[in-house]
Amino acid sequence: MTETATLGGGCFWCVEAAFEELAGVESVTSGYAGGHADDPSYREVCAGTTGHAEVVQVEYDPAAMDYEDVLEVFFTVHDPTQKNRQGPDVGTQYRSIILTHDDDQHATAERYVAALDEDGGYDDPVVTEIEPLETFYRAEEKHQNYFEKNPRDAYCRMHAQPKVEKVREKFRENVEA
Repeated sequence: MTETATLGGGCFWCVEAAFEELAGVESVTSGYAGGHADDPSYREVCAGTTGHAEVVQVEYDPAAMDYEDVLEVFFTVHDPTQKNRQGPDVGTQYRSIILTHDDDQHATAERYVAALDEDGGYDDPVVTEIEPLETFYRAEEKHQNYFEKNPRDAYCRMHAQPKVEKVREKFRENVEA
């Protein structure tokens, strides 16, 4: 039995690549959520007109990692203090967002974010949105496993590769062999 987490932390290529490194992660799917248009395209989401964020759905084995472990990885691979941007990507489609699947996930995410702010691990407050997932739309096939298929892509080398390396270093005991 797997569980699902839906998270947005900037470009979905980067977040997807980081999670794909981990043992216990069964699959990662890039997509769109948190907006108002039905079945949006990448072009529409990038234009910022649909209200959607680029997100990933992480299917994970709860015997290998729990939801807090998923959140720890998520907050390791993006800057949750940047409102509506991550690095060079600017717009609401790149916002930091956790889309919860049930009340337990929602409460856990709220506690986790409050603890991050309380611990003072960041110079600025965490601006990560937490809201219930309404609908997830799978991104076009060319966006699935993008980093794996395009490791020489300049954007991937500049932005995804450092996130992958960070996960490999910080979570080395949980990295897939």
